[in-house]
Amino acid sequence: MGSSWSKNEFPVDGRTVLITGGSRGLGLSAACQLAKKGADIIIVARNANKLEEAMTQISQSARAPDTQRFHQIRADVTTATECARVVVDATAWNGGAPPDIVWCCSGSAHPTLFIDTPVEQFQTMMDSNYFSCAYMAHAVLNAWLREPEKQNRKAADNEQSTSAGKASSTTTTTTTKSAPPARHLVFTGSFVSFYSFAGFTPYSPSKAAIRSLSDSLSQEMNLYAAAHPSVARVRVHTVFPATMPTQSLEDENRVKTDLTKSLEEGDQVLQPDECARRSIAGLERGEELVATSTIIRLVMTSVLGGSIRGGLVKGVVDTLLGWVVLVVMVFIRWDMDVKVARWGRDHGASGMVSNKKG
Repeated sequence: MGSSWSKNEFPVDGRTVLITGGSRGLGLSAACQLAKKGADIIIVARNANKLEEAMTQISQSARAPDTQRFHQIRADVTTATECARVVVDATAWNGGAPPDIVWCCSGSAHPTLFIDTPVEQFQTMMDSNYFSCAYMAHAVLNAWLREPEKQNRKAADNEQSTSAGKASSTTTTTTTKSAPPARHLVFTGSFVSFYSFAGFTPYSPSKAAIRSLSDSLSQEMNLYAAAHPSVARVRVHTVFPATMPTQSLEDENRVKTDLTKSLEEGDQVLQPDECARRSIAGLERGEELVATSTIIRLVMTSVLGGSIRGGLVKGVVDTLLGWVVLVVMVFIRWDMDVKVARWGRDHGASGMVSNKKG
């Protein structure tokens, strides 16, 4: 599984794309850009008013608004039953076929110091970020993989019963039907999927879990691709967006400590439209793990482990970068530890400038 520099590995023209968290931020920007490329779009979110506003924006962005189709589903994808309902609804709207591409963009963050975090927030972070991906993946993969399995078994049984008792002296020619275009399951990670720091402790495990889910699922999909070569293979990706100046970031900054904000200084900030553009470009190149900023790419190379490397050339480049970054990260961690310790001495344990030691 490698990336290609000449072929679009993520074609969307005429295909149906379902995006959770599609009413704002990265999800909305991705929906608009994919509609501009000719995709039929289904967006999922909890707020009915935001869904309506987003649908207007998406349809206005479409390449052919008179022929492309758009659908909205109001749902809370933090539960398995709701994710299953979304896939059933999307399939019914799509003429009985499940969507070709599913992109999980929903999520939330509560970046506070660990012992200051309300204990219920730990579950909320896992539900909002990890389980929303895991449940949606489970629902859509069952729709993509179980039904073709049943159809293949039925076809094989029919063929056996037809040929039973018949002798033939002629040579039988077997034709292999070529598989349709790949389906794509896209998760949304974060910089802290690779490297966390003070203030993101309640949030980062949920994003690290997404990366682990993506790694293992991408390997599992090889099983089905080999067993059913005539069925559309499933490719699994995770996009790692840079910091975006959205309403979600404003909400995070209300609870974030001054210490955490100081450690974030120097982060690359991208508008949602640019982040979506870079994400889609990476998917079109065939990348399984898509970094949208230089700093994310560099840190990612140092912790890839068993992650798929995206082809020989990219694998070699990332390995070389990883060797360099592994050394650099020693000093980055040391520097951040020094900053945190200095902050504690100067301002106390609250993480806020205003609460100085007295």
